[in-house]
Amino acid sequence: MNNYEYIIASLPDISQDWKFGETAPQDYIDWILEQCSRKDRKTIGFMLDGLDDGKLDAGFYEAALSHDNRFIREYFSFDLNVRNAKVRYLNTALGRPAEKDAVNISGVKTEEEFPEAGAVESVLALTDILAREKGLDDLMWNKIDSITLFNYFDINVILGFIAKLHIVARWYRLDEQTGREMFRKLVDEVRGTFKGVEYESA
Repeated sequence: MNNYEYIIASLPDISQDWKFGETAPQDYIDWILEQCSRKDRKTIGFMLDGLDDGKLDAGFYEAALSHDNRFIREYFSFDLNVRNAKVRYLNTALGRPAEKDAVNISGVKTEEEFPEAGAVESVLALTDILAREKGLDDLMWNKIDSITLFNYFDINVILGFIAKLHIVARWYRLDEQTGREMFRKLVDEVRGTFKGVEYESA
């Protein structure tokens, strides 16, 4: 049986002089995988595939949207909507048909049904490219929080951590200070789940 409490509460503390390069993101993922069951390792592996842009295609999204894990279904549904919104925005700017290169899959909310469509559109309208990317990642971060809102000791919390870790790692490469702050926020959020909770390691 997975000891989710132990896994999540064992995530690293961040000191003031901590530098991301001392422990690579993959080291945290490897450790998490070592603690998980075969079933959860498979679920995490699917999640990691989805964080690799080179593996994202219609086939992947179809599999994600029919996955038995709720976090994966909701995360990649949102991810697909955001990516399609970016495609449509760029197509409009380039004078191309709006749906060109968009990934349309049955069961995904249309642009009109996508509740965050307005927020995504506002971010895409920003002229500063870095601010635009940061804004989209902020929306994704908030979506992760929304998906895991009532999860405490289960695989969804771990998947959310991994998804946020991916965002942090990307920003750390772009901006060390921003990356450090986002990683500290991530760890603080996860550890905050356990305030007042005592646990025993397996």
